[in-house]
Amino acid sequence: MMPDDQVPLLRLPYVRDTLSDPRRRTAFINHMQLRNFSSILHGEQGALNLSASLCHVLKDQGAQEYAANQTREEARHVTAFAMYVRSRWGRPVECSAALKALLVEIIEAPEVYKKIVGMQMLVEGLAMGAFAQGFRHSRDPLARKLFQLVMTDEAFHHKFGKIWADRTIPHLSEAERAIVEDWTAHCAQKLFFDRGAPNQMAEMFEPFGLDPQRVVEAIAERRKARDPGMRITNETNIFRVLIKTLLKAGLITERTRSFYALYVDLDELRAEGDRMVGDDIAEEGIRYLQEINFKDGARPVSIAAE
Repeated sequence: MMPDDQVPLLRLPYVRDTLSDPRRRTAFINHMQLRNFSSILHGEQGALNLSASLCHVLKDQGAQEYAANQTREEARHVTAFAMYVRSRWGRPVECSAALKALLVEIIEAPEVYKKIVGMQMLVEGLAMGAFAQGFRHSRDPLARKLFQLVMTDEAFHHKFGKIWADRTIPHLSEAERAIVEDWTAHCAQKLFFDRGAPNQMAEMFEPFGLDPQRVVEAIAERRKARDPGMRITNETNIFRVLIKTLLKAGLITERTRSFYALYVDLDELRAEGDRMVGDDIAEEGIRYLQEINFKDGARPVSIAAE
């Protein structure tokens, strides 16, 4: 379902040698895809709960209407990914402990900023990167179309968070801004380490003849050997997309810059402009939907979400 070079664990000599048989390697890659789609499904379920909870805490009626509409769209995404997982694998794997804890923390938070920054910017930013990566590299045409059509909604959800940040962050006091910025870094760190922590995947190694401890050690050795000056440059990398989202929203300043600079060149991101990697994919998806909806010659109307 994905090329070998898009599966980071296959870069480890121990994993690559153990999975030298093409059929076993294919089974491993596809099981990794089950884990990825399961994480996406759990994230969409979190977004469904979060957008519903926003209806109760937002004061502006237009914002309430937007949150209610997003709730409807998130329900559609949950249905689509649940159907895809069921058709491919039968059922999803359990949500990882770290991701579950973060989603619960965001949903149950009484503060509006935690909900919007946590879901509309952090989780949605991560999702846009994952969807763009899947659209670019998946070998399953159904998965590629699913990613694209979901992105036609998610691009607007993402922009809602950006609009909120543009109208809110500049008017915060220094103390308030520090609170929001620190909480953002706290959530980002959880997402980074949840996605990359080998102990979150240990239970899947043994069925493929891999010793979990050896895999963990190989990952640790690779990280030690990594050039500390190396930065993520792939535009569809999920963490790069997420960090660009936060940077453009004004949620990264000199106080927290050093944390994010471990992963990306922030000056390079700043110079790229406001376009996100998923925007072109989403716009192409919208044109595809317009062709379906207006194939009988009806004139397209302006999209309300714009």
